Amino acid sequence: MDSSTLSHPPPIDDIHEAMRIVTEAVRDMPKPSMFQLADEGFSTPFEQLIACIISIRTLEETSLPVSRRLFAVARTPEQVAALPIAELEELITPATFPEPKAANIHAIAVRVRDEFGGALPCDGAVMQEFTGVGPKCANLALGIACGQPTIPVDIHVHRVLNRWGYVRTKTPEQTLKALEPKLPMEYRPSINRLLLPFGKYICTGGTPRCLSCPLIDICPKIGVTKARA
Repeated sequence: MDSSTLSHPPPIDDIHEAMRIVTEAVRDMPKPSMFQLADEGFSTPFEQLIACIISIRTLEETSLPVSRRLFAVARTPEQVAALPIAELEELITPATFPEPKAANIHAIAVRVRDEFGGALPCDGAVMQEFTGVGPKCANLALGIACGQPTIPVDIHVHRVLNRWGYVRTKTPEQTLKALEPKLPMEYRPSINRLLLPFGKYICTGGTPRCLSCPLIDICPKIGVTKARA
């Protein structure tokens, strides 16, 4: 079905009702891997940051078991730094780009061990100094492991909020900047936990499931050209 047959309400300005509906919609969906790992006890800043590096450009279904496999062998900076890089690469190989990720993870572990006494500080500037770490991973680690009110924006958060008209941006980085002055504190960092599965299973990339979406009556569906049930 093309977008001409869909209703197009005005942009969503009050996010509370939309997030209430999304919360119900994703209740039985798998949690994003980093939130799931935290529930399983892998909740230190170091573990969360490493799990996010593993997840970059990698499906959740892959990154979650890969992180578990690594942490079963080594989960502290000291333990990871003691691994040969080749072994580390083998452990994370199902993830994309295992060779550079292994090198980056090892370098982070060594630095945290040597410079920070084995405890990665809850400091976004420090985290983003590491090769391979951008705002999304730093904000996820800070939000989940450190309890900071960060806004982790991935491609799903970016896409969904632009379809709602809550922001009008071209990149996740621009979305983060647009959200900083307007996103209510109660959705920081949980916006990622909610909108990642919503964007993955309902508000998908190419042809979203607008016809079965619980927000169909209030979402303006900006940019949607084809929809399905």
